[in-house]
Amino acid sequence: MSVSQNTGHDASNGTADAKGGIAVRALKGGKDDSRTDMVGKALGLLVLLGDEPRGASAAEISRRAELPFSTTYRLLGSLTRDGFVDYEPEGRRYHLGLRVFQLGQRVSNHHGFAGTALPILRRVTELTAEATILSVRDGKHHLTVNKVDGPQTFRVTSDPGHLGSLHTTAVGKALVAFADEATRKELVESLELAPLTEFSITDRDAFRAEIDLVRKRGYATMDQENELGMRAVAVPVFNSQGHGFAALATAVPVFRLNQEALVALVPVLQEAAAELAARLPER
Repeated sequence: MSVSQNTGHDASNGTADAKGGIAVRALKGGKDDSRTDMVGKALGLLVLLGDEPRGASAAEISRRAELPFSTTYRLLGSLTRDGFVDYEPEGRRYHLGLRVFQLGQRVSNHHGFAGTALPILRRVTELTAEATILSVRDGKHHLTVNKVDGPQTFRVTSDPGHLGSLHTTAVGKALVAFADEATRKELVESLELAPLTEFSITDRDAFRAEIDLVRKRGYATMDQENELGMRAVAVPVFNSQGHGFAALATAVPVFRLNQEALVALVPVLQEAAAELAARLPER
C-alpha cells in the first residue's frame, strides 16, 4: 500500500451501505462553498472509510456519501496528501491512513485505554489464556478500545476501533444494562434488534428480560449471538456514580470452553474491572 494521490478517473462500481448513516447526515448539511462544511464533509469521508476494512473506490465513497464525484475526489486528494487517507493504485482504492491511527492512539492514551488499561488486560489474559476485550458505548454501538489476544492460535477478530452491536454482544449487553436509568430505558426500547446469527435476540420482550437478567447477576454473556462459533462473558466497569462506562470481556471459541467454564472467569474480570475503575479517568 502506498501513500499517493489518485491521478486517474475512478469508474469503479459499488453499493450503498446502511452503516454510515451518521457520516452521510454530516456530509449532507450546509453549503458546498463553506470552509466549515467542507471540513465536516472530509471528516464524514473518514467515518465512511472506517466501515471499509478493504478500502473503497472514489466512486463507491461518492455514492455512499451522497456527494458529487468531483467533490469526493477533491476531498480524498487532500486527505491523501495530508496522510489521513492512503491510496492503493493497483486496486484504485482508498483506505484510512496512518495519521488517523496516530490520532486514535493519542485519544486512547488520553483516556487511559492504552497505557493504563493494557497491563490490566494483559494480566487477565495471562490468567484466562483467552482474549480480553475492553469496550465503551458509542451511541447505539459498542466500540472496542483495546484487546489482548490469547496465546492460542484461534484469534478473536474484534480489534480496537471495531464498532459492534449492543444487543448481540456480551460487552454491549453489559453497557446497556449498567448505563444510567434513562439511557438504559431508551436503548432497550429503541435499539434495532437485527439478527446477526440464528441465535441473536430479535424480540423486544426477550431483550428486556435479558437486560434485567444481566443487571440481576452482574455480568452478561453471548453464546453465538454475534458470531457463530464464539461465546463471551463481560462485566461492567463502573464510574463513581455507579454507572457502567466500559465493559471488560473474555471471548473464546465454543470448542474451547463451555458456558459454565466461561462464567467461572467472572471473578477474574470483576477484579480487573474494579482496578480499571480506580485507574481510568472519571467518566
